[in-house]
Amino acid sequence: MASAELRDELNCSICLSLYTDPVSLRCGHFFCRSCIVSALDAQEAAGVYSCPDCRAQYPERPALEKNRKLRNIVERFSSTQPEMEETRIFCTFCTKSPVPAVKSCLHCETSMCEEHLAAHNKSVNHNLIEPTVSFMDRKCSTHMEVLKYYCPRDNACICVSCWVAGAHKGHDVELLDVVSEKKKQELRPDIERLKFKNEDAKKRIQNLKDHGAEQEKKSSGLADKVSDLFTDLRKKLDDLEERIQGEISRQKDQVSLSVSDLVGQVELHMKEVSKKINSLEGLCNISDPLSFLQNVNTGDISAGGCDVIGDVRDAPCVDEGLVSQILHKGILKFVDDLIDMKMKRQFSVMEKSDILLDIDTAHNKIIISQDLRSASHTSTSQNRPDGPKRFKCRQVLSSRSFSSGRHYWEVDVTQASSWMVGVAGESLERKVNDKISYIGYNEKSWAIIFSKNLFASHNNIHKLLVSDSPVRVVGVYLDYEAGRLSVYQLCDAITHLHTFTASFSEPLYAALHIYDNCVIKIIK
Repeated sequence: MASAELRDELNCSICLSLYTDPVSLRCGHFFCRSCIVSALDAQEAAGVYSCPDCRAQYPERPALEKNRKLRNIVERFSSTQPEMEETRIFCTFCTKSPVPAVKSCLHCETSMCEEHLAAHNKSVNHNLIEPTVSFMDRKCSTHMEVLKYYCPRDNACICVSCWVAGAHKGHDVELLDVVSEKKKQELRPDIERLKFKNEDAKKRIQNLKDHGAEQEKKSSGLADKVSDLFTDLRKKLDDLEERIQGEISRQKDQVSLSVSDLVGQVELHMKEVSKKINSLEGLCNISDPLSFLQNVNTGDISAGGCDVIGDVRDAPCVDEGLVSQILHKGILKFVDDLIDMKMKRQFSVMEKSDILLDIDTAHNKIIISQDLRSASHTSTSQNRPDGPKRFKCRQVLSSRSFSSGRHYWEVDVTQASSWMVGVAGESLERKVNDKISYIGYNEKSWAIIFSKNLFASHNNIHKLLVSDSPVRVVGVYLDYEAGRLSVYQLCDAITHLHTFTASFSEPLYAALHIYDNCVIKIIK
């Protein structure tokens, strides 16, 4: 009963429930903040405020003071009374203060705390259940007696009177606890199966999380490798540029020095010519004929030695051919270095696989080009002999199959208004002219299909794809061991369209389905 007495001390006198955000007046009494605020609001019209407990009056609206310690005590008390707070089922006999019930009596239709239950059990032997307020749910609505039996014929819970003299008279019945245990036994295999599914779901979630973490780590490592590769590329390009710019600078300095020397020679020549001009002009200024002739005869009046020297034709030029040669050789070496660097950074050099079409698989209304790389539709049968490899529907496979490794090829679909491009297993049905043998419509093949809309198709399940521009060239990348078939759209930039995942178990072939007025080419 100590719990009940403590609860009395922690109850607000206005709402009779545990304090919520307790505050106090100057008189020392505590209330829930919302309760006392409402009470003071109601008193405001009278202009006189008073404590709801002691009636102490205040000429002005009293200030409310928080009591954090009391609030903490209430919270701790609430946390130790989970049953009371969750079920809200209290002892019927504890009238002074609510105490949580531990059992309910179906006969008495009462709920009891531990103390009252002990007294009840000493006097009677009634049917006790977990605390409840719904006694009528456990009694027969016809006879108002406790439901004790189960009638399998009518799938109903019944009382003694129902079985002895009521609607279930003469029926085979069982005790509720016996039937309940049987039903539980029947449910246990289902529970185990559900638990197994739940564990399987947990494993799948963990696998997905592990995969996500692995891919995140992989993407981080890949980003680092790409960064390192481009750092190396930039360094090599910078070195090449520095070497070429150095050569240009060397030639510029050489030309500049040579031009300066020639300019110096020409300027010196100009001084000598100017000196001779002045000498001759001085002779011409002599008015006495005898003196003039005497000076002319003794002076050098010839123009010899005045020939022009240091012409621009003597000046060297920047050798653009040499610069171009250095650039050309440097770029060729850079290309070789690029392949080495990709290998060093563990980027596989993905060269195109040599894909040729197998004319022995081609439908008779498909024309195969002479280089075995192009397939087109014709309305005229080619009258090729039938064989085990030839399709009855308008399809053709590559002559080369793939049962391991990584392979890449490109397909030009610019001359096809509708098309199917993909791969097919060796065991794909070939002797039926029906969709079940079309690539993408069965479990033996995978395809990207365009017919008004773009789809990724496998086993007759079609996933709509979205592309920002018309697909002109399709890139196909097969990683056999990893079980991945990726398809890309090739234009100015490479765009990923879809990746199929599967466990490949037989050789795979490149496959094309040819529509009317359609031409599809394997790009060399």
